[in-house]
Amino acid sequence: MPKWLIVVLKVGVHLACLLPVCWLVWGGYQNTLGPDPTHTVTFFTGRGTLRLLAITLAISPLRKMFPKWLGWLIKFRRLVGMYAFFYACLHLLTYVWLYAGLSLNAMVQDISQRKFITAGLAAWLLLLPLAVTSTTWSIRKMGGKNWNRLHKLVYVAAVAGLVHYWWGVKPGVWRPLGITMIFVVILVARPLISAWKRREDPVPVKIG
Repeated sequence: MPKWLIVVLKVGVHLACLLPVCWLVWGGYQNTLGPDPTHTVTFFTGRGTLRLLAITLAISPLRKMFPKWLGWLIKFRRLVGMYAFFYACLHLLTYVWLYAGLSLNAMVQDISQRKFITAGLAAWLLLLPLAVTSTTWSIRKMGGKNWNRLHKLVYVAAVAGLVHYWWGVKPGVWRPLGITMIFVVILVARPLISAWKRREDPVPVKIG
């Protein structure tokens, strides 16, 4: 794929990820975020985090399934992953600022008593080292194998994020089901595709 097209697509990714935040800020300024703006911001940033995580995790399976047509997607995985962390930070900031009122005591009490906040904080903490090491320098310093092992935490973070979502809604509310099914498909597809690729490209056996 031509470099200029990669640049154009990256600009498109930036716009696609930033425009929703601009809409959110504008809605807050215009007071059009509904009767409970804090709730709107919280769920908007939380769902945005999970959606971007799902896109990030879907890139590798898609690339392996269609290497000739979608191999270029790998150039966007780190970028989308960083935007997932950005939305996760906005989600956390919403809680710290608007719900807890920047009160450390209130946050400690919530973490100890409200399990969905504990799960959400765990998801953010798991994403933090991945964001910090999402640089070419980090890959060289850690080595490819160690870097890959560390970044497998993204799966644990995704599960923790889903648990946070389910525990955060009222009983009987099935809104998290859609994104949960998407993650299930992605997570099941990865080992199946790897097994399929091994069957297509078996390792040659050395004789003698």
